[in-house]
Amino acid sequence: MAKNTNPNLTTDNYRKHTPKNPLQKYLIDRFFATFLQTIKFTNINSVLDVGCGEGFTMQRMKDAGIGKTREGVEYSKDAIAIAKKLYPDLNIKQGDIYNLPYKANSFELLVCTEVLEHLEYPKKALLELVRVSKKYVLLSVPNEPWFMLANLLRGKNLSRWGNDIEHIQHWTSGSFEKFTKVKGVKVADKKLSFPWTIILLKKTV
Repeated sequence: MAKNTNPNLTTDNYRKHTPKNPLQKYLIDRFFATFLQTIKFTNINSVLDVGCGEGFTMQRMKDAGIGKTREGVEYSKDAIAIAKKLYPDLNIKQGDIYNLPYKANSFELLVCTEVLEHLEYPKKALLELVRVSKKYVLLSVPNEPWFMLANLLRGKNLSRWGNDIEHIQHWTSGSFEKFTKVKGVKVADKKLSFPWTIILLKKTV
């Protein structure tokens, strides 16, 4: 993983992926181990990471040899600027999850981690991910109420009972699985990595 060479790299997502707290680091590393295990045997060549942030997930996939080609889409210009400093070899462009700049069936795997809980219209975003995917869509969201409980235990967001101020959607593991049941895909795999839910969808049409 690239080292922080810029003292201004202090976004919430950056701090999340570069924790000093050993427990948080353990949870993040375990999440990625579960995440990579979920897609390890899908035999995909092309990957699009939607809402890729500063490129941490893309770099993990690259290091693990997931996909022969990888692209990322991110709405935040600041996050893209950080990504270019951390991982200059990654291919990341600015884009909107509700209107991705790709034709249908463009990538064998669409990845969208820790994004849907931030969206006002998550179902619309999910349908767009399904449209652009040719084979699989891999999603992850906080598993509530365990995510908020984990925050409380770390002393984070105490005034909001552990809820992140940017999270406007809240799913249990079961309710998120129901949310993902849309036309054109089926649940191929589901895993829990405390405090997150990971679901792999497979295209059926």
